[in-house]
Amino acid sequence: MEFVAKISMAKVLVSGLINIETTLRVEGFPVGYSPVRYPFFGINSTVSGVGYNVTKALTTLGDAVRFLSIIGQDFAGQLVMDTLGRDGLPAGLIVPGIERTPQSVILYDGDGRRQINVDLKDIQEQAYPEERFDAALGECPVAVLCNINFSRPFLSKARRAGKLVATDVHALSDLNDDYNRDFMQAAHILFFSDENLPMSPEAWAAQLLNRYGPEVVVVGLGAQGALLAVRRDNFVERLPAVPTRPIVSTIGAGDALFSCFVHCYSRTRDPYDSLRKAMLFASWKIGATGAAEGFLDEAGLERLAAEVAGP
Repeated sequence: MEFVAKISMAKVLVSGLINIETTLRVEGFPVGYSPVRYPFFGINSTVSGVGYNVTKALTTLGDAVRFLSIIGQDFAGQLVMDTLGRDGLPAGLIVPGIERTPQSVILYDGDGRRQINVDLKDIQEQAYPEERFDAALGECPVAVLCNINFSRPFLSKARRAGKLVATDVHALSDLNDDYNRDFMQAAHILFFSDENLPMSPEAWAAQLLNRYGPEVVVVGLGAQGALLAVRRDNFVERLPAVPTRPIVSTIGAGDALFSCFVHCYSRTRDPYDSLRKAMLFASWKIGATGAAEGFLDEAGLERLAAEVAGP
């Protein structure tokens, strides 16, 4: 079923990962051996994870989010809950269903390259309570289902309910990828990174549209911008990046791009303007360090878009 109705006010369900993220700035890759380093103000620990990043970005943009996730029954889990409260993010659907909260360690350099190390603990073996998902879904025309295992049972439910389904499967090299196939089949909005593609982004998007039939495909191209494919228009083209402020770290740029696109597209059904604004949103975001930092609100995004457009 293709979702066609326009949404006047975005109420969004987000199902995705929360983790404790530690970032470490390095001088370059490969990282040279040294028995000890003192990178003053180069190490930071924050609450992050794709689900958290998307929820914070959408909330900052003014959307009403129902956030579903699983955290640990540990000190890190309490830190998550404290941070959700401090940031004004919805916490009522967060379930302390595992012993230890997932963590990540990310190395990044001044050129925007990064290496992400994610320790999911045992979250991939856990299920989120379906009755809580069902209740939350009824309120939301849009379902952002991040590609974590506990989101998987919700894909078919969201499609059958006529919701607009969006997902980002990140770096992928196989259209038949066993882990991500369910997510690709269910999504109306489908995001990728170009980092592991076995062919050109244009060829990849064309094959993807033919195989799975999403409404929109976006391939993030890093510093080169993004590729947009729109099924209804037979459109496949690249949009160049638009620098907005000095780059501090590209960590979380893809989550920011995805979040802002969902925000704009759910309201307008205009994929072209949605991606242009999402690219500005992501460009501004990478002027901050952490994956869940540096988000513009909607007024700030509109001002930036007007400045870039000029007189």
